[in-house]
Amino acid sequence: MHAFARQTFLENMAQTSPNPLALHVVRAEGNYLFDVDGRKYLDLIAGISVCNVGHQHPKVVAAVQKQASEFMHVMVYGETVQTPQSTYAKQLIHLLPASLDCCYFVNSGAEAIDGAMKLAKRVTHKTDFVALVDAYHGSTQGPLSLMSNDYYSQAFRPLLPSVHFVKQNDIAALANIPWDRVAGVITEVVQAERGDQWSSAEFLQSLRAYCDAHCALLIFDEIQTGFGRTGKLFAFEHAGIVPDVLVLGKALGGGMPMGAFISDRALMAQLSDQPILGHITTFGGHPVVAAAGCAALEVLLESTWIDEVSKKESIFRAGLVHPSIKAIHGKGLMLAVELANFETVQLCIQKMLNKGLFSDWFLFAPNCLRLSPPLSITEAEIQLACTQILEVLEEM
Repeated sequence: MHAFARQTFLENMAQTSPNPLALHVVRAEGNYLFDVDGRKYLDLIAGISVCNVGHQHPKVVAAVQKQASEFMHVMVYGETVQTPQSTYAKQLIHLLPASLDCCYFVNSGAEAIDGAMKLAKRVTHKTDFVALVDAYHGSTQGPLSLMSNDYYSQAFRPLLPSVHFVKQNDIAALANIPWDRVAGVITEVVQAERGDQWSSAEFLQSLRAYCDAHCALLIFDEIQTGFGRTGKLFAFEHAGIVPDVLVLGKALGGGMPMGAFISDRALMAQLSDQPILGHITTFGGHPVVAAAGCAALEVLLESTWIDEVSKKESIFRAGLVHPSIKAIHGKGLMLAVELANFETVQLCIQKMLNKGLFSDWFLFAPNCLRLSPPLSITEAEIQLACTQILEVLEEM
């Protein structure tokens, strides 16, 4: 039966790589995944920063069940009053600076990036974008155009023209941008797929100043960093810089697919006129997904998990000391453990599975092991994970 399930997966599902991990997950609960044989794995990546409150939290499950019993999809986004959508939007806006007071829900982070790009062009009447070298914003045509790495983008050209790339924290390079043509600057506060590399406050402040001086929108991609992962609800809070547009995804849906871009109401209103329906989605803000996300946010805010992030980071850093570990990058529960090379990381991931640990690697930092567990991970679980990772490294 197990072999049949694996073969069905390989024969009928489009594959994203020649050799998928193919772990057969049948259940998830709390901080653990369970495979078809009943073996449990401590989840050290939380669906890539999605399951911040753990898997199957009772309050999230109850919210999903309640909403599914009342109504699911009834009409395309924005035409009917659907309380789960508006309630969640209000709760998010209440937590954000005053200039971020209008929320547009979509189905994923990539869609939210696309929406933010359209908003920037509509508002500024300009065409160009600035993005960071080795940034990752999604895999659809718009976000892919913001990817500097030719290995991942060359096969899909032509993409959107007029994207200018600068290296993270290279303030001097900003002077060479043709700002009179720039509609928006799109940046991660943390370059997640580059191995959790942080933008300095000075760099973000410089981006803010250039955008203000040249009427461009500053767009922060917090798809991976949002909802407490760095020790604050949103990573931009560390730098004290407020974007013109905030892009969210992943943990936004509480384990279900959801994205959003949030901006000033006066700016967002321009998407509804000239042309009417300037941006539209069928399933964006799906009521069941909105209910799940809202419940997950409530769970997070009622817990002490965000306050505990810094201490949990310290336990990881103190426990992961080994000659094979070259460095640990990142902040909070968004860490990249640098090893020798990609092959070493792949072998480590496989051996960690044998010890009941589930992890992954990074797109632009394949020599790094990803640690982004649910924020609900306990100190004891972190200590156990560190001990077992060191055992793996010793075995290798």
